[in-house]
Order: sequence, then structure tokens, then C-alpha cells
Amino acid sequence: MTDIKADLAGPGFALVPAAAMRAALAPFGTLDDWPEFSSAWHDMPVDDYMADGGRYRRRRHAVFIARHGQPDIQRAPDRPHYQSREYNTLNGGIPRHFAQVLPATTQTHSFRTILRFSRALFDQLSPGQDWDIEMHQFRIESSRDTVGQPTPEGLHRDGVDYVLVLLIERINIESGVTTIHGLDKSLLGSFTLAHPLDAALVHDRKVYHGVTAVTPIDPALPAHRDVLVLTFKAC
Repeated sequence: MTDIKADLAGPGFALVPAAAMRAALAPFGTLDDWPEFSSAWHDMPVDDYMADGGRYRRRRHAVFIARHGQPDIQRAPDRPHYQSREYNTLNGGIPRHFAQVLPATTQTHSFRTILRFSRALFDQLSPGQDWDIEMHQFRIESSRDTVGQPTPEGLHRDGVDYVLVLLIERINIESGVTTIHGLDKSLLGSFTLAHPLDAALVHDRKVYHGVTAVTPIDPALPAHRDVLVLTFKAC
């Protein structure tokens, strides 16, 4: 975690390959039920709020709260996801009511390990905070006729403090390059989430991030890119 912490505290981002991410997660629990956890991405409804008219994104959403000095992270009552147009020029400005993440998904060892790791890391970077945490399951689909847009709003910030983007699965997909940019929009780094547990972490107040469009390697076959996104905002 030391290098990840230093990268977030310094330039404001960390691009972490799966082996390093697995090592960072190990002190916080097990990933022994990863197949069960990752299978939750196969049962998600289409995002009906895409202002570009796209039907290429599926998602679920959940909210958690972590109180300073209390080790437990509690699931909070469901609420709409909201971003202002300052942060999401495409879909912002309205409350978006997404399907809930299923309780069985958030109770897996794998998810709790990832959640504990994230909380511990961000606690070190910003000590003494209560955290409002949002969990997003995303599937971006692509086909012969559809280009998938992992970040249809383009280069952006999320209006939070910290963001973890973790690859769950990538099937028959090419491109999908994560790019990190400074506040002046200059390119700072890029990384393709190619293997399960590849991760990008960002200090949202310091950098912009985006992901290039994805297309199928073989247009005759199904193609998708699945990620878990956790956002942490001090409250």
C-alpha cells in the first residue's frame, strides 16, 4: 500500500497491475469467493439515464457509511445517485435511481476485502474523516453496431475525494485505455485495465480521468468490460 499511498499523495493517481493489487488487498481479507462476486456483473439492468441515447451500459448502485473510529462499514439506505453538471456534463443535474446492488454481492468476502482496503488507504491519506461511500457496478457492452463508452461524459472528475476503479472482467474487448490528466488537462499517465484486479486509483481533487471507447475484437461475439467503482467523499 505504501507506493499506492505515495502516488495518491503526490501526483494524485496510482495505476496498479493485478499482482500488486492482490498483494495490497491481502492484509484486509480473502478473495476466495471471487467467482461468486464477479458473477454479479452478469445480472444488471440497462442504465436508462444515458443522455446520448446509448443502451450500452448496465449498472447497479449502493451506498455505505464509514464513521471515524468505528471499524465497521455499514450499508446506508438506498438513495439516488447525483452529480452536478459541473462534474457530469452529459448525465448530471438530475437524481438517477439505479437498481440496487444485491445484498449477496456486498456480503462476499471479495467485496468486503476491497472495501476494507480502500477505507484503510483513504483513512491514511485523509485521517479523521467520516466517509460517504458509493459503490457502482458497471458493464459496458460493445458490438458490431455499438461502440461502448466507459466514460461517456468524457474526461472528468467525480466531485468526491478518492476513486477506485477495479477491473472485474474483460471479454472480447479492445481499447478502453484509462488516461489521467492534470487540472490543466495535460496527460499524466495511461494504463489499460486488462486483467481482473488491475486498478486505477485517483485523488479526485487533483486529477481528471477518462477511458477511451471500447470495441469488440470479434464483432460476431459478445463483448463487455466490467468494473467496480468505489468513490469516497468526506462527510
